[in-house]
Order: sequence, then structure tokens, then C-alpha cells
Amino acid sequence: MPTHFTIPKTQRVAIIEETGGSIVIKNDWPVKTQAELAPGECLVKMEATGCCHTDLHAALGDWPLKANIPLIGGHEGAGIVVAIGDNTANSPVALGDRVGIKWLADSCLNCEDCRNGREQTCLDAKLSGFNVDGTFSEYAVSFVNHVTPIPDGFPSDEAASILCAGVTVYRAIKYSQTNAGNWIVIPGAGGGLGHLAIQYAKVRGLRVIAIDSGEEKKELCKKLGADVWIDFRESKDIVADVKAATDGLGAHSAVVTAASSSGYTQAVDYLRNGGTLMAVGLPGEAKLEASIFFTVFKSISILGSYVGNRQDAREAMDIAARGEVKVHYVCKEIEELKDVYEGMKEGKVAGRIVFDLTK
Repeated sequence: MPTHFTIPKTQRVAIIEETGGSIVIKNDWPVKTQAELAPGECLVKMEATGCCHTDLHAALGDWPLKANIPLIGGHEGAGIVVAIGDNTANSPVALGDRVGIKWLADSCLNCEDCRNGREQTCLDAKLSGFNVDGTFSEYAVSFVNHVTPIPDGFPSDEAASILCAGVTVYRAIKYSQTNAGNWIVIPGAGGGLGHLAIQYAKVRGLRVIAIDSGEEKKELCKKLGADVWIDFRESKDIVADVKAATDGLGAHSAVVTAASSSGYTQAVDYLRNGGTLMAVGLPGEAKLEASIFFTVFKSISILGSYVGNRQDAREAMDIAARGEVKVHYVCKEIEELKDVYEGMKEGKVAGRIVFDLTK
């Protein structure tokens, strides 16, 4: 394994210079030298990075929490560790290791949230592509305690999307209070998160109702193992359709990956008694509206599930590396990021987009 790497002084990055502004590609952005890295930091030569709706929200500034602008976005990166900061004690990674950079770039590891496995809600959390620069670059600075090891033989372009989309839906399903044979509904099933959610759900032995729209997404969902398909544009009553597919009782759980409030409102209605709503998709300023009476009467659980911790990331990565989950993606070049954002806005992106950063 190499122990020395030649690191250039400048690199190509995709940067947002102002909130709501256009993507700007710069070819002369400085690269941190090894001497400039703080203890605990590492420099990763990026090979691939995925693109997530969260990146779009950060650029548009349409969340209640605002990104630090100017900003290099991206938080689904896979690459090689080429430098580690001096005085880094007991580093779990070494030069030459292939690792992933995810949304949670770093946390204190000592607060109550971190100690309880909720590192992602640490008040001192650093978030890739949001409050620290992310992976839309040829080199990215991250943190040795939080990068995720990528198993040998698992290609970086496939691994990239597991680092956000994969771990996010994996954790939500893991805590969805379901057992093998139960019914789980996935609104937004044909999208970047949803198509992975179908597969992680099938790994757990769940029966899947996929909700989305369009022939391309229908074919993808059925190919991945969805037991029932519901097109929300064609359905006259989604709640009735879900209940009809589940012996009239409703689903045991729903993992709402769609960034629309309607997906949440409907879920409370089509869940059976004792069902669990896993809130994952983040529709900005929208509110969750649900009948308090029926939430109580049906003993419905509503749980927020926010990305995942270090252990969730390793588990999600290992399942995918074994071939049990397959990322369906289209590979593009970083210069096409603006067009990808436009496709996301229009809901036309099926599966996942990955940018090749080796060219």
C-alpha cells in the first residue's frame, strides 16, 4: 500500500458562491497540504461522489437551516486517503486506505448524543457539503474517526451512494419496528433513496409497496423486488390502494423518502394499528399534519430518522459490498452538476447520479 502521494497545489471543484446561485466550476481551487491538516483530519483524493437532494437544498437555501456559503457541496464521496494531519493519535485509517465521506463529517464523540449512538445529532457536528466543504472536488478534507472503510472489491462509484442514500434508508428500516413478512410502504420508491430502500427492506424479509410515478420508475421498482406498485398520479385513492394490498388492515410501516408533505399525511391513514411512520424525506418548511385522534387510537409511532451513525454506515456498506443491494446510477462528469440539479427539481431522476472524479 502506498505511503507517499504527490499532492497538487490546485484542483477542480464545483462551488456555490451565493445562496440560490449557479454552480461554478473552478480549476484553480487550492488543495490543503499535509502540513495544513489539523490533528484528526485527513485528505482524501476523490474517485467518485454521489449527488443527493440535500445538496440541492443546500444550494437553494430552502431549508430552515442554512448552509455556509460559499460552499463546495457533496457528501457521498469515495476515494483514497493521501495525507493525515500531524499528531493524529490512534488513527483508524492509514495512507492508501479507500474510504467514504458521508453527510456526518465529524462529531465530538463525547456528548450525550454521541455516547448514545446519535452522532449525527451532535451539537458540534460538521456536515459535509453544508457547514464544511464537501466532495464535489478532486480532493476533500475529512476526519479519520468518521470516514467509512470501503471493502476491497467494491467499486468506488457504487460505494458512493451508500454513504448517504444507502445509510439513511438502511437506518430508517432498521428502526422501523418491523419483522420479516411485514408490509412496508416506500413513497418516492423510484428515486435515489427509495430504490435502495426497496432493496434493504427485501434483505430484511419485508414485503414492499412502492409508491412513485412513471413507467421508468415502475420498471425499476418491480425489478428490485417491490411486491406492489402504486402510481400516485394514476391512483384515485392511495390510502385505499395500500389497504387493498394489505388485507384491508394497512401497512406495518412506512419509510417516507419523498420530499413532499402529502407522503407523510397519507401514511398515518394507511398504516395499520401499531404501525410506524419513519420520517426521512425533508420537505423544507412543510408541516406534518396528522389526526391526533387516530394517531392515538391506532397506536401509531412517528419517528424521525436522520442519516446514520458510524456503525449504521459500516453495516449498510457491508450489505451492499456483498451484492445484496445494488445502486442503480448514471455516471456523469462534475461539469454536468447544474443539469442534474434541474432534473432533481423536476423529479425526473430515477435511481442515483454519480460523478466520476478520476477524469
